[in-house]
Amino acid sequence: MERSRSLFEKARTLMPGGVSSPVRAFRAVGGTPRFITSARGCWLEDADGRRYVDYIGSWGPMILGHAHPDVVAALEEAVGRGTSFGAPCPGEVALAEEIVARVPSVEMVRFVNSGTEATMSAVRLARAATGRAVVVKFAGAYHGHGDAFLIQAGSGAATFGLPDSPGVTPGAARDTRVARYNDLEDVERLFGAEGEAIAAVIVEPVAGNMGVVPPERGFLEGLRSLCDRYGALLIFDEVMTGFRVGPAGAEGRYGVRPDLGTFGKVIGGGLPVGAYGGRADLMSMVAPEGPVYQAGTLSGNPLAMAAGLATLKALTADAYERLEQLSAHLQARLERACEEASVPVTIQRVGSMLTLFFVPGPVRNMDDLSAADHGRFRVFFNRMLEAGVHLPPSGYEAWFVSLAHDTAVIERTGEAVRRALRGLA
Repeated sequence: MERSRSLFEKARTLMPGGVSSPVRAFRAVGGTPRFITSARGCWLEDADGRRYVDYIGSWGPMILGHAHPDVVAALEEAVGRGTSFGAPCPGEVALAEEIVARVPSVEMVRFVNSGTEATMSAVRLARAATGRAVVVKFAGAYHGHGDAFLIQAGSGAATFGLPDSPGVTPGAARDTRVARYNDLEDVERLFGAEGEAIAAVIVEPVAGNMGVVPPERGFLEGLRSLCDRYGALLIFDEVMTGFRVGPAGAEGRYGVRPDLGTFGKVIGGGLPVGAYGGRADLMSMVAPEGPVYQAGTLSGNPLAMAAGLATLKALTADAYERLEQLSAHLQARLERACEEASVPVTIQRVGSMLTLFFVPGPVRNMDDLSAADHGRFRVFFNRMLEAGVHLPPSGYEAWFVSLAHDTAVIERTGEAVRRALRGLA
């Protein structure tokens, strides 16, 4: 990995930590991040010519696999017509129509450039629509790096938030409350104290930023009921789960309809994109139709629209069935390897997202992760990397399965896991 090491040393003199996003720096696992030069199917190739089975999938969007022929063809056609117009393009209409047709809660949609932009805009809209300021989020959830989201819990959950990053002011944190995921009583106490001031609850319907943590029975339904009772809006952050865990995302999987939803990743087919959408009466408040201002020079970029539309068109019912089969096979193979090694782990999966936690028992929220053995994960990660399997470089992240993975690759992964777990019991 001499070439990757050399690139990383140079990058650290030019970019903070040598990376464009923090987790890529391998701080949680140690060692040198691999600099990727190409990707095809479920394989990555680094600057030193080594190949890896990829379970990062660009953090979710590569659900078809890398360089899928349909997406490449759509991009080649689009790039020949120009890379950015700063004006409406037909691709926006086509992709918007596809999203509206698939997601029951979305009657209108606005494209932006990232998941962070989408969540920031959805919260602004919710505050404008309700005339209230307070937003409830959940400990361990990540909704992008907007100031209002970089908030940690105070002395206990469901308390005033505290800034979680220098540069976030107490004023920005003042209107954010933090509750425990999968703890409806915690949210009920918060609404009981401040319900008339709460504009919205924003939630990952399947948590993916503390590892994959599914909602317990009644949790999402309970949030919907509380928001209805107190006149607040429910926002599903489906930047990760949208079109990943099912054809209508987590909303379709669990049958709970939010007022607003945010999307990203899959809807860009690997290109930078985000979107927020929901009821027409709410979305009609967005400029120029209404007074809630939001704009973006590259929003609705024709390349991102083309890649996203090609991706969604390929995600048929048969495709989702295949993803479920592959992901279930991977889960079973991991469970067998862990059982043979007598290593206490928990594997949690929703659709084609899963996480192997080095902690016994189910993970319901961030509190349950306090017992996770990140030292074990560090050893495990590096052994897997040496075996040619590239996992997300953090024990708090989701693994992503794509349609390009197959039985042979999954069996190879299972054998690598079996070897990597030796001595970790």
